[in-house]
Amino acid sequence: VSTQSTWDFAPFFIPTEFWQSLSLAAHPNLKKVLIVPPDFTRFNSRAGLITQMVWDLLGPSVHIDILPALGTHNPMTESQIRKMFGTEIPLERFKVHDWRNDVVPVGTITSDQIHQWSGGRVDFSVNISCNKMLWDGYDLILSIGQVVPHEVVGMANYTKNIVIGVGGADTINKSHFLGAVCNMETIMGQTNTPVRALFNHAAHHFLKALPICYLLTVMQRTQQGMLMRGFYAGDDDACFLQACTLTRAVNFTLLDEPLQKIIVHLDPEEFSSTWLGCKAVYRTRMAIADGGQLLILAPGLREFGEDPEIDRLIRKYGYHGTPATLKAVKENQELRDNLSAAAHLIHGSSEGRFSITICPGPNMSASDIERVGFAAGDLDATLARYPSLTEGFNVVGGEQVFYISNPALGLWATKDRF
Repeated sequence: VSTQSTWDFAPFFIPTEFWQSLSLAAHPNLKKVLIVPPDFTRFNSRAGLITQMVWDLLGPSVHIDILPALGTHNPMTESQIRKMFGTEIPLERFKVHDWRNDVVPVGTITSDQIHQWSGGRVDFSVNISCNKMLWDGYDLILSIGQVVPHEVVGMANYTKNIVIGVGGADTINKSHFLGAVCNMETIMGQTNTPVRALFNHAAHHFLKALPICYLLTVMQRTQQGMLMRGFYAGDDDACFLQACTLTRAVNFTLLDEPLQKIIVHLDPEEFSSTWLGCKAVYRTRMAIADGGQLLILAPGLREFGEDPEIDRLIRKYGYHGTPATLKAVKENQELRDNLSAAAHLIHGSSEGRFSITICPGPNMSASDIERVGFAAGDLDATLARYPSLTEGFNVVGGEQVFYISNPALGLWATKDRF
């Protein structure tokens, strides 16, 4: 099934033919299903609702397990599970992915291949590993998620949801570093990138025996709220490529001129770390003028990394730009062992081109913010200075600012970038 809902006032729509294709009438021998949705950080994907609907359709007759694609993120709390997936699915059906311990090796991508994809920038091999549950005898694996611009791979989801979302350390670390050294500004919003080539190669060569079906959504924030603008399902590249085309139409904000000041709000339920919250930097950097300002309102911030070791490394090495980070990687084994952390430090830096000020809430001190290389602002004072901002351009006290209420939902850039 590949279908697209393009009307303006349809908050949630999946065609009847999809549900018919998934039903027990179509698959009478279906006994065991694994659902791999995103975690709470992708709440707006509608993956939670789709998971509920699959449960309602198949749950009475089919054993269903749910393995959120955490990657390196913290496990979902019970309250997050209930808010995203509803109250009907028993908690014991939700499993936790441990990217360091719950994986099995499935193959290796050679250094020659990585050298080719990276244009000679790196030449390490990549060991591909995924959660061992994938091989627990499931008749169907449903990988659910949102296609949206992404800083590491270009466009999120599809094979990334499996290869990274339930992947292992070497895969996660080296793929993130590959994206960083290939320059994230040439990757974001692109369909075909070195990292996408890595993910697709891993899935097509090492996971091809698994019964994976990808369910992909394209969402858009509108004045009527979050709307599903497209839904695509399939087991090959076609559904992903079509979703990318629609994503470029509804999730990109392209500007005539670079912006002098951008204010980004990080929802406290969604963004508790800079590992996630630096989307405010990634998704706006191609829209900010040289010497411009990025002001990040982060009331829920309480840590830097979602993983304890990555949190420690961010605190130790900080966001000081590509040359400093590459030097630290060369000189420190602990960074070479955690290349995703090094990649994140590169992604989260402005490279000195514009200023970044983070205004934390009560769970993060200004001194902690400053120690990792950002300026710290006062959240209450900033909210008082900029009350009642609306999406996009605002003029406050004669000053023009551009406001973004959730950086995870799109990409902002000047038109000359695309």
